Amino acid sequence: MPRIGGAVIPEDEVRAELGRVLASHEFRSSKRSEEFLRYVVENTLNGRTETLRERIIGIEVFGRPPSYDPSEDATVRVKAGEVRKRLGIYYSGEGHHNPLRIELPAGTYVPEFRPIETPPTTVEGPIAKVAAPVASIPIPASAPLRRKIWVAVLAGVTAGILGAAGVSAFWMRTPAMSPILEQFWGPVLQGTAPVSLCAAFVPDVYGLNRQANGVRPTGAEDFLLLPDQFVGGGDLIAVSRLSAMLTRKRRAYQVRIGGEVSFRDLETAPAVLVGYSYTHWRDISSALRYFIDAGRRPVVITDNGSPTKWSLPNLPADRHTTEDYAIVTRVFHPDTHSMLVELAGITQYGTDAAADLVTNPDLLAEALRDAASGWEKKNLQLVLHVKVVSGSPSSPRLVASYFW
Repeated sequence: MPRIGGAVIPEDEVRAELGRVLASHEFRSSKRSEEFLRYVVENTLNGRTETLRERIIGIEVFGRPPSYDPSEDATVRVKAGEVRKRLGIYYSGEGHHNPLRIELPAGTYVPEFRPIETPPTTVEGPIAKVAAPVASIPIPASAPLRRKIWVAVLAGVTAGILGAAGVSAFWMRTPAMSPILEQFWGPVLQGTAPVSLCAAFVPDVYGLNRQANGVRPTGAEDFLLLPDQFVGGGDLIAVSRLSAMLTRKRRAYQVRIGGEVSFRDLETAPAVLVGYSYTHWRDISSALRYFIDAGRRPVVITDNGSPTKWSLPNLPADRHTTEDYAIVTRVFHPDTHSMLVELAGITQYGTDAAADLVTNPDLLAEALRDAASGWEKKNLQLVLHVKVVSGSPSSPRLVASYFW
């Protein structure tokens, strides 16, 4: 039987939890993710963790030939990252009351099974309101593009959905934060004020404003702007990663969406801004050394106002890209006089990857490997490059850093 902290967890309980997870929307919609998770869980329960290696998984789960070279084919790594995201979304919504949690720690393909303490009947403090579970919200299809109208691929979520992340497993028994994460997040998490976890709405989303009847082709006049209603899928995953980390830290936080964030909020508590490159809050970071300038074409990361090579000149109108750039900023901001973290990509893929970096101790340690002593006490900006494989961002690579 699997053990966590010396406690024996019956295999039938783990398999029951596996069944609940695989029956969820997050896994029913991806056969490969379902097969991957089933394989690693069953092999762990059967004591065959030695088979949970990248090359073996590639051959047995994904049908790769015996000559398969993982260094040239990142299928397993990408799928493992996707499974981690799907588990995070599931346990932030539909599965947040489950008695057991299946986790796939970064850097390994061996899952862990973690029992959850029964939460108290009431939870006091500034926790975000409960909303409908993620699985109950449909994902809208992308609308046609007319006259340069682009519609981002969106997770069909509203403000309340991200609120659900704020109450997920707040009293869960989890390991302490790793030293590298403590160094990065320590200045942000000082004090007792709840952290404002802020997600931006996707701008310029259009929906078809008439029924297709075949009488005439659909034109730009048939689309209706839907402001302040949708959050990008990558931004949602980023918020899920951050809320899970704050939950493990047992730190109170409030999820705020789009216009719900006021300057007063940023003055009174540390804040994490997710995906704010295209909103009015871009003015907060425009004076910093590295900045995503959405006013230029192509959109580019600037260095003290000058354009750099970090841009996406071939970004298609539907925003499906094979690479992205992102900026991680941690600063004591002179305007708000509070600690501020901003995670923003040129597209949602970069935002997702930036959140992965600052919540994954292995990735963060690699990015800060050459940072000078004392970096943890300084303001910082990290510029990241990320490849996107089959719609999922891979592990980001540091291309520039600045400490002051």
